[in-house]
Amino acid sequence: MKKVAVLLASYNGTQYIKEQIDSILNQKEVSVTIFISDDLSIDNTIEYLQNTYKDDKRLIYLESNQKFGGAAKNFFRLMRDVDFSNFEYISLADQDDIWYEDKLLRAIKTMKRKQVDAYSSNVLAFWEDGKEMIINKAQSQTKYDYLFEAAGPGCTYLFSQRLADDIKKFMLKEWEEVNQVELHDWLIYAYSRANNYKWYIDETPSMKYRQHLSNQVGANDGISAKIKRLKLVFSSWYRDETKKIILLLNIENKYSFSKYILKKSYLNNLILLKYVLNFRRRIKEKVFLSLLLLLGVY
Repeated sequence: MKKVAVLLASYNGTQYIKEQIDSILNQKEVSVTIFISDDLSIDNTIEYLQNTYKDDKRLIYLESNQKFGGAAKNFFRLMRDVDFSNFEYISLADQDDIWYEDKLLRAIKTMKRKQVDAYSSNVLAFWEDGKEMIINKAQSQTKYDYLFEAAGPGCTYLFSQRLADDIKKFMLKEWEEVNQVELHDWLIYAYSRANNYKWYIDETPSMKYRQHLSNQVGANDGISAKIKRLKLVFSSWYRDETKKIILLLNIENKYSFSKYILKKSYLNNLILLKYVLNFRRRIKEKVFLSLLLLLGVY
């Protein structure tokens, strides 16, 4: 069976984490090892897991001696500190989702069939009131989409050992700048695509994506989520994150449009309209970004 290292970032996870870990340990026809990095939980998450899975050697706990303050820095730590040499594939996991039992097997088979280096998929978001909704991220990839969005939720990511080792080397070299990026899944996708690794986004959901008040990044569904997103847009957060990634990947001179992103002005926004069809995957996101550029908001 293929060996998969699952990198799980936890924080105050006792309410849901057992259901998630059980779904990972019950993956079909693969051998999993779960590496857990805890962000100094105050609900005894690690103690709870050690008592619950005390005889299970498939769970490995990284030393918890610093506060990360967010999922991205915790996942960067996992990428840095876990030794990938004994694994063919590396996967990311949140603490509160539920994986379908063939999640990893389907991803591995798809990667082989498509001859790609990395995989992600759609998810089925679900709420405690019974509501469910497919989050569709499987639109055709565009030439520059990786500079403007992730490949979907990072908890669906699976990538080869070769790519994981390459990402690790990059992160070690640029550690302080890497930790300024706020979304680990966006950076991993951007690095992969910028360095010519092939990535496939599967339209078939691979997991149930739990939605609750503590989600750091969720389904963007509902009025409050949309208001939160608009606030980020109007604060230039999205543009700033794109700028960070362009500079971090050292590609500011690779694309002619980069200089128009790095220096914000209304004229530069108008020039960016020429490239906007290649900036996002979803049609409505292309239209939305075009409107933001025209209004001088982006």
